[in-house]
Amino acid sequence: MSESVLSEMTSGGSHEPGRRRAARKRRSSCLPILLVIVIFCVVTAWFARSAISDVRDMFAGPEDYPGPGQGEVMVVIDPGQSVSSMGTELEELDVVASSEAFLEAAAANDRSTAIQAGTYLLKKKMKAVDAVTVLVDPANVVTTAVTIPEGFTVDQIVARLAEETGFPARQFRRVLARPQSFGLPSYAKGNPEGYLFPATYTFSPADKPVDMLKEMIARYEQALGDNDIEAVGASLGPGYTPEQVMTVASLVEAEGRGDDMPKIARAIYNRLELPDGGGTNGLLQIDAAVLYALGTRDPSKLVAPLRDLTDSPYNTYLHPGLPPGPIGSPGEQAIQAALHPAEGDWVYWVTVDCDGTTEFSATLEEHNQHEPLDPSTC
Repeated sequence: MSESVLSEMTSGGSHEPGRRRAARKRRSSCLPILLVIVIFCVVTAWFARSAISDVRDMFAGPEDYPGPGQGEVMVVIDPGQSVSSMGTELEELDVVASSEAFLEAAAANDRSTAIQAGTYLLKKKMKAVDAVTVLVDPANVVTTAVTIPEGFTVDQIVARLAEETGFPARQFRRVLARPQSFGLPSYAKGNPEGYLFPATYTFSPADKPVDMLKEMIARYEQALGDNDIEAVGASLGPGYTPEQVMTVASLVEAEGRGDDMPKIARAIYNRLELPDGGGTNGLLQIDAAVLYALGTRDPSKLVAPLRDLTDSPYNTYLHPGLPPGPIGSPGEQAIQAALHPAEGDWVYWVTVDCDGTTEFSATLEEHNQHEPLDPSTC
C-alpha cells in the first residue's frame, strides 16, 4: 500500500465523524425556525378568524332572540320613560336579548315615540321587533275598569273596588283609616264619605289600594274645577264650610237630576236660611238621608212616620239643618249645583212623572197642588 493511499485513507477516516456532526448541527438549527413559522401561522389564523367573526357580527347586528318567546312578564312603562331605558329594563327582565336590538327595532317603528305609560304583558326571550309591536299598541295596556256610580257610599265603593280589583276590602279600609296617605282634604276631617269621586277608572296591575284612592281624590279635585270650595262656600248665604257644601251636594245628588240640580240646591239652602225654613221648620225631609241613617238603600224600609225610624242626626225628618256630613259621593253636576245654586224662592220640590219632571214651589199650598209620582207605576 502506497504512502499516498494510506494518507488518503487516514485523512478520510479522521474527517467523516466531523461531517456527520456538522450535518446534525445544521438539521437541529432548523427546528426553532420551523417552530416560529408554525406559531406565526397559528397566531395569524386566530387573528384572521377573530377578524372574520367581528366582521360577521358587524353585519349580523345586535344580539336578538329568534322568538316568539315563552312565559309571561308584566312590564310597567312609566310616564315620560325614554325608549333607551325601556330597552335596558327589557334586557334586565330577559324579555329581549339586548337593549341594542330593542333600540334598533324601535328606531324602525314610527310609533315607538308614542308608547303609552301603563302595564304590558310580554314574554321572555321575545324577538325585539315583536316586543316593540306589543308596546306601540295602546290596546295592549293591561287595565281593570271599575265604575263607581253617583251617590255610592264609602261602604259601597269599597265593596265595588274589592270585587273588581281582587284586593280585599280590609286593605282599602286600612288606607281609608290614614286620610293623609291618599290625599283626603283636611276639611273633610278624616271622613272620606262624599269625596271618593264617582267615575269609571282604569287601574293597572301595578296600582295598589292607596293608588286607587289617591286617583279618586284627584278626580274629586278636578270636579271642583276652578272653584275654591272654601271661598265659594263662605260666600253662600250665611257662609258654609266645604264639608257643608259637599253635604248639600250629596243631598242634591240623591234628590235631583240634570238641570233640576241647581234648583234643588237652592231649595235646600232656602230651608236652611229662611225664617222657619220657609214653613218647614228647617227640616230638609230627604228620604235618602234617612236611608243612610238606617244603613240601607232599600226604599221599602221607609215606613211612616219617618221621624220615628231612627234618632240618628242623619234623620232629616227629625233633626233640622244639615246632617253631619255627606250621605254619598256626588257627581260633578251635583257639586257644581251646590257651589252655584239657582236663584229662586223655592222650598218644596216633588217629582211628578216617570220622566223625572220635578215641580218646585215656594209655599206648601202650591206644593200640595202637585200629585207626587208613585214609583211603582214606572
